[in-house]
Amino acid sequence: MADLARAITDELSIRNLVARYADAVNRRDTDAWAATWSKGGEWNVMGNPAKGREAVVALFQQLMGGLSWVVQLPYSGTIEVAGDEGGGRWYLGEFMKRVDGTASSNVGVYHDRYVREGGEWVFARRRFDALYMGPPDLSADPNPFPDDV
Repeated sequence: MADLARAITDELSIRNLVARYADAVNRRDTDAWAATWSKGGEWNVMGNPAKGREAVVALFQQLMGGLSWVVQLPYSGTIEVAGDEGGGRWYLGEFMKRVDGTASSNVGVYHDRYVREGGEWVFARRRFDALYMGPPDLSADPNPFPDDV
């Protein structure tokens, strides 16, 4: 029973990690967003990699600087945990307005690696691939699901 309780606690903690990440994006709270990452975290957004928490935060600030507002909505995800490490895949949608006034939306997938640091689950690695990025009316062509994950 203890193993089941730990598995449930780990999954709920990781689901909460994903929710806290999206909440920090939506509130543009850099400190809360940075707290979701491991010290050596790696983030790759559509081929733009960053490694180490400082570099990851710098990339976040750069990307957010181009947006007037954004709402990120995590849809569903899968999680696998083995001890103090795990992996997952999360689908999400984003609606945004850029500083130049253009509106955009995307549907994408995060490929994640998690690690327990200091008793808390954090992201060790996240890779975001856009499955759709374009006008909010979904009139652009979708991208294929990445096959190298």
